[in-house]
Amino acid sequence: MKRIAKTVGTLGFVGCAVMNSQLAMAADSGWLGGLNIGQSRAKIDDEKITSQLQGVGLNPTSIIDDDRATAFKIFGGYKFNKNFALEAGYFDLGKFGFAATTTPAGTLNGQIKLRGLNFDAVGILPLAEKFSAFGRVGLNYAQAKDNFSATGAVAAPTDSSPDKNDLNYKFGWGVQYDITESVGLRGEWERYRVNDAVDNRGEINMYSVGVVVMFGGHKPAPAPAPKAAAPARIVAAPVPARVIVPVRAKTEEYCSILDIQFEINKEDIQREEKEKLAVLGTFLKKYPNTTAIIEGHTDNVGSSEENMRLSQHRAESVVSYLTADHKIDPARLTAVGYGEKRPIADNSTDEGKRMNRRIGAVIACAADIEGLQVVPARVTMALEIEFDPYKDDIKPEYRNQLRNVANFMKANPSANAAVEGHADKFLGTGAQKVQVTPEVSMQVSQRRAQHVVNHLVDDFGIARSRLTAEGFGQTRRVSYGTTLEGQQENRRVNVIFTYPKK
Repeated sequence: MKRIAKTVGTLGFVGCAVMNSQLAMAADSGWLGGLNIGQSRAKIDDEKITSQLQGVGLNPTSIIDDDRATAFKIFGGYKFNKNFALEAGYFDLGKFGFAATTTPAGTLNGQIKLRGLNFDAVGILPLAEKFSAFGRVGLNYAQAKDNFSATGAVAAPTDSSPDKNDLNYKFGWGVQYDITESVGLRGEWERYRVNDAVDNRGEINMYSVGVVVMFGGHKPAPAPAPKAAAPARIVAAPVPARVIVPVRAKTEEYCSILDIQFEINKEDIQREEKEKLAVLGTFLKKYPNTTAIIEGHTDNVGSSEENMRLSQHRAESVVSYLTADHKIDPARLTAVGYGEKRPIADNSTDEGKRMNRRIGAVIACAADIEGLQVVPARVTMALEIEFDPYKDDIKPEYRNQLRNVANFMKANPSANAAVEGHADKFLGTGAQKVQVTPEVSMQVSQRRAQHVVNHLVDDFGIARSRLTAEGFGQTRRVSYGTTLEGQQENRRVNVIFTYPKK
């Protein structure tokens, strides 16, 4: 007697999570592999089983279907670009069956187990930086193993354990979320067309979730080891058709030109501190496009809630004074209280507590501060120097930028300068985008800062003792770097002017 199984459907959901310290977009090309697991469900053709039993003079009294099974697949492949990949793998759709009872008394039991190999073409549609949809179509070569048994009035089949291998189509669709550049989560539905071992055809759907891992894709070449006699020569992976986009370098928002300290549990502004506020007011008037965040801080005396309230009131007092007495537009000022959360000194000493009872101003940096006669705690000048990707040489057209720095230091002989170098983490965009290691970025940014220091010393006569160079690599990016313009904004140099405390 023939085993009739027309399969329709699967349903499954198994959660998987793989965490990584860096969040990034999945690679656009390279080898991949992964594992999916879910549940398959079969619809047994009970009407056909009934018809066949009746055809031999038996009347079915009940048919119980076993139409669900655990299914999984293991796959690998190659992603050619962000829109197309080929995948192949092994699948196991599980085991399905039925049990029929009859009158005259008898039983008929049937089972089928399906597993095999598949080969798919996968089309990919990116929907967001980390989220994409995909569809697949391909072939499956499945092995069907049937097993039948009968008792009582039901005659046993001539071949109780037939099996068959056959080639059929398959298709499906799904979605993928990239946790990191190398690891993603998938949820998908697939339909497998299959034949059983007694010439019946059906379809099995598999709903599953899984993990896909990218490896062996575009990666930047590792930096060569530095030689003892010369600085390390960093070689990043070649990127075809790099374009240098002329954009104006953006400035960072951490320039501080204010440092006001308060007496214990006081929030009013003392007369001598108003002179420092006049400096801030002068700065904001000279640069009308800048904004400022006024930060309030306290020591650790008292409760955390009271310190938070006190620091907020201190910051608001400064904003009110700048608005009323210096006519600064309130829209340009923001008051933020941090309480005791950000100490700059040891609260176990009276001196440390006094230093922690303070107000700071974090303002949008100006690109030109030459001629501003103030005595701030710290001022940042953002040099508008454009660097080629992972280069550190300073082009002749930026000589005037360095002259402005030198002139400012000559006009303010008590000021010292810290030169900060910065770099981006990406080269190129789209299919040509590659990621550079933090170590390479750090070395390049350090060399950029050092070259600026050398120019100031050699070309403009600034004492080297007044200058320091520090590289920050890709740790202080002002842009995500997903565009060429954003990458160039991250390739920059800032100069921090500091003044000795009186």
